[in-house]
Amino acid sequence: MRTTKAKIENMKHIKVLGTGCAKCKQTESVIRAFIAKNNIEATVEKVEDIQKIMEYNILSTPAVVIDEVVKIKGRVPSESELLEALS
Repeated sequence: MRTTKAKIENMKHIKVLGTGCAKCKQTESVIRAFIAKNNIEATVEKVEDIQKIMEYNILSTPAVVIDEVVKIKGRVPSESELLEALS
């Protein structure tokens, strides 16, 4: 299957910021399941480096960054929150 340029340009880039706690792992799992269930073109990256996390100026984790914009912080997102954040 070939990926078209339009698909690559529309692909979402999601980062889960967190040092590896249970809620951070749960957030990553929830996001991966959500994008698979809804056939969303996205890459998911787990960021555990505290220096990189601090670059986003957040005070609590887990945090979800979509296309370099912090959308959710301090909690595991619900499906409705993810749907809104990815819209």
